[in-house]
Amino acid sequence: MKLFLTVFLTIFLAEIGDKTQLATLMFSAQNKSKFLIFLAASSALVAAAGLGVLAGAVIQNYLPLKYIRLAGGFLFIVLGILMLVGKF
Repeated sequence: MKLFLTVFLTIFLAEIGDKTQLATLMFSAQNKSKFLIFLAASSALVAAAGLGVLAGAVIQNYLPLKYIRLAGGFLFIVLGILMLVGKF
């Protein structure tokens, strides 16, 4: 249960105010079929998360966890810097 809550809260907080949420908001404001928009947006997020889990499962077979964590940390730092300077 701890893993579930950790993943849920991390992804939930990362997505608040994100482009995905804003796009969903715009679709919902422009269309009457709110439930269909909810289903489509949810399905897209599940598919994207599934690809992430699949990629992680494949990568873990080829790289030690230490290198995966280093690469993830490096990527977050680079993306953060790019966002700060307005290049991303």
